[in-house]
Amino acid sequence: MRLITRILLLTTIILGSTTLFAQNEISAERKQAIDSLALEKVKDLSKYISIIGSKETSFSEANRVIERTLELFAPNSQIGVSSLYRQEIKYYTVRKYLNRLMALNYDQVNIKWYNIQYISDLEPQPDGTYVGVITIYQRFEGRQGDELTYVDTTKKDITIYVTRKETQIGGKTIGFWDVLLGDIRVAETSK
Repeated sequence: MRLITRILLLTTIILGSTTLFAQNEISAERKQAIDSLALEKVKDLSKYISIIGSKETSFSEANRVIERTLELFAPNSQIGVSSLYRQEIKYYTVRKYLNRLMALNYDQVNIKWYNIQYISDLEPQPDGTYVGVITIYQRFEGRQGDELTYVDTTKKDITIYVTRKETQIGGKTIGFWDVLLGDIRVAETSK
């Protein structure tokens, strides 16, 4: 179902973009399709993080999901990690963050994202891209045996990049907008 939704969103973006490169603005209809695609990618990321963090996921499956996750991000993106036990927020490349997540020293890890919402409109940049921010809340639970040993809730801001791209369809070059995730910054961490 998600694949069909994504195909429909991309089709809407592509078909609405035949005169794209002559335009500097994103129409309201196209912006709505881009917003939907951005939120869909954030939801995919949430699902992938849960799979990678789960101790029930096999090593080979976790590595396959890591590769899929990397496709969601712009190059050189970083993800922030916080803890109730330290004030410092550490930032890791996406791959390093995902590998660390897979190797966490808990018997069971549960990660849930909720209250996913845009907090900023897409802002045009001098290079023709657009940048926005989506805020999410993440609840992290780590268990040793049956005992809940660590839990926190973190508010995170995800940078969204909307860029112009081209593809060949039937020998014809078609322009379209694509969405990539950027840095994930920790805004606050609480119990």
